[in-house]
Amino acid sequence: MATLEFQVTGMTCGHCEASVREEVSEVAGVEDVQVSSQTGALAVSGADDINVDAVIAAVTEAGYQAVQN
Repeated sequence: MATLEFQVTGMTCGHCEASVREEVSEVAGVEDVQVSSQTGALAVSGADDINVDAVIAAVTEAGYQAVQN
């Protein structure tokens, strides 16, 4: 199982976290999503071949910006 870490900008509340979690959880291979609006941290765990670009696109779809740490 792989874990990828990202920094997300623009989140301010629990609703923001839920939006990111919902979109990212739909990415192929993703099994767990941990997100914090306070720190901007996003940790994605799952298959070893999770597509980084797909995770970033999912965050963008939720209305935020993400970069991989």
